[in-house]
Amino acid sequence: MKSPFPPDWVLAHAARDPLAPAVASPDARLSYGDLADRMRALASCLARSGVRAGERVLIALPNSPASVVASLALQHLGACVVEVGRQWGTDALGAVATQTDARHAFVPARDVRMWREIARSHPLSLWVVQSGLTAPGTGEASGDASVVRLLEDGRLDPGSAAAKAQGTLVAPADRHPDSPALILYTSGSTGKPRGVIQSSRNIDANTRSIVEYLELTAADRAMLTLPLSYCYGRSVLQTHLFVGGSVFLDNRFLYPQVVMDTIGAEGCTGFAGVPLTFEIIRQRVDVASLSWPNLRYVTQAGGAMAADTIRWVRRAFHPARLFVMYGQSEATARLSYLPPERAADKDGSIGIAIPGVELKVVDADGVEVAPDEIGQLVARGDNVTLGYLDEPDETAALLRDGWLWTGDVAYRDRDGFFFHVGRSNEIFKISGHRVSPVEIEQALERHPRVAEAGVVRVSRAPSGEAAAAFVVRRPGGPVSEADLRRFCREQLPAYKVPQTITFVDALPRTEAGKLLRAELATTRASAAVLGG
Repeated sequence: MKSPFPPDWVLAHAARDPLAPAVASPDARLSYGDLADRMRALASCLARSGVRAGERVLIALPNSPASVVASLALQHLGACVVEVGRQWGTDALGAVATQTDARHAFVPARDVRMWREIARSHPLSLWVVQSGLTAPGTGEASGDASVVRLLEDGRLDPGSAAAKAQGTLVAPADRHPDSPALILYTSGSTGKPRGVIQSSRNIDANTRSIVEYLELTAADRAMLTLPLSYCYGRSVLQTHLFVGGSVFLDNRFLYPQVVMDTIGAEGCTGFAGVPLTFEIIRQRVDVASLSWPNLRYVTQAGGAMAADTIRWVRRAFHPARLFVMYGQSEATARLSYLPPERAADKDGSIGIAIPGVELKVVDADGVEVAPDEIGQLVARGDNVTLGYLDEPDETAALLRDGWLWTGDVAYRDRDGFFFHVGRSNEIFKISGHRVSPVEIEQALERHPRVAEAGVVRVSRAPSGEAAAAFVVRRPGGPVSEADLRRFCREQLPAYKVPQTITFVDALPRTEAGKLLRAELATTRASAAVLGG
């Protein structure tokens, strides 16, 4: 029986096959032996710097071998990793530092100045990651005792005082599988971000489930472009470390052709993306010119993907199998998946519960409803979060009688397959009818000239609410608001047809590609004032 602690997975693989590849990037490559050595060395230095079991430590790094080493070293000590995105900005990052009471932060060299500004109100020791012995933004910090420099591959700068004082390696801390091991902040797509607490047991349970249905082995190598501060990206890393596989971390998705070429060059067997990932590939990459001889599976989560794009992905990546999946940070990562062989007869489904998880659809009182009846989607399993950080009321609403209330509206068909309708707090009423914005978005995205769509509610006195749509057009030909309204009328009841359609260059999204519907409503709805 494998240990439930990710650092132990790495140590076991390093003992068995130290030369096996573990993590890599365009700048560095680490075998399992390398990864284990750097993890233990950094853990020793962290312990000597006062980091203790249970302490929360911020990691604000782009995906890199160094970010993996830092996370594993902290969990080796029994500390709790707090993954954040550097693009969140000074105010949000400062608020997280305060809420978590963090004393240490791993940051990229280019962000030292920003983090020093944050440290004015919340003192922090900075562990600065750079790609060489010198890097912009670190020179001014070289004599500062509060700054420790690491190289991109996770080693301490050999010239640093920290490296020279490293000393004897520390043994693993006395850890408990139900203690907090990781905090990931929700995207805040429909409200304020919250810190989701994940224990080692949560991580272990979800990892084993995903490994089972994807049939992962030590021979698998994933291309990972999703951030590690996002539960989906994190799960890709964890599943491959669990089985002794490897992950190529690539932050170059601004150049999708480069990433797609690298999948073939690196012999990747798996690729993970959100809907926007595949839409960008569809628009900007000539997939017919590419060769992916080892690619055997592709996964998609992070929101509903247009049916036309799903069909395109299946064709473009064939013979790799596409797994459409559903989950959330509160479930560590994953709750359901659609077996590829059921894609045709269960089109639009989020599939069945992953191994070890129970799913059901219930009414407001928690009573399971009949098949095909819409209700609240709830889940139970060892992957369910311990709760939200310092949010007891929100945690009580989330976790009820042993069940996770996902906040999603869904139904289950008579074969036991689940269909996602929308977020319960996004459902609105038009002419007395309950309407999900996702349904309208999917209708718009069926049009061949629509790349993506976002729909929000707009008040229209005295008739109540209406739908306002924002659309990003595909290249290749004109399409007008009138064209799209006619197209929607062919697919939707009249009351669901958007009252306005505004064309935009891009929709507001998180770093992981999730639509920021609240931001869309507040910052862009003025462009579609109804009746004004």
